[in-house]
Amino acid sequence: MILKILIWFARVLAILSILFMLMFSLDAFGGNETLAKKMLGFLMHNIPAFGLIVALVVAWRYEIAGGVLFIIAFVALGIFFKSFAGNSGSLMIIAPLLVAGIAFVIHGIISPKEKQI
Repeated sequence: MILKILIWFARVLAILSILFMLMFSLDAFGGNETLAKKMLGFLMHNIPAFGLIVALVVAWRYEIAGGVLFIIAFVALGIFFKSFAGNSGSLMIIAPLLVAGIAFVIHGIISPKEKQI
């Protein structure tokens, strides 16, 4: 029961974090640019979210590898946002990635391995 809660907690937290990051990309549609420039800006804003979607797909099947990807994404975004050098407000956005990554790794380690036939 605890293992099911742990894995679904990690999955839901990762999905909500990705959706939260996707929400910030909607600001690309403001302004007086052409539709092509707005769409390009929208896609560029979503590059980190697309990477996290790939990490979630990996984590869905291989918990430890996906958890490590989420932890790496946390560190990379922390460096990019300068979270560790004075911009501590951005930690609110990227901290769920660390928690989800740790939850995926813990579940991958303590879950019973199924027999392979």
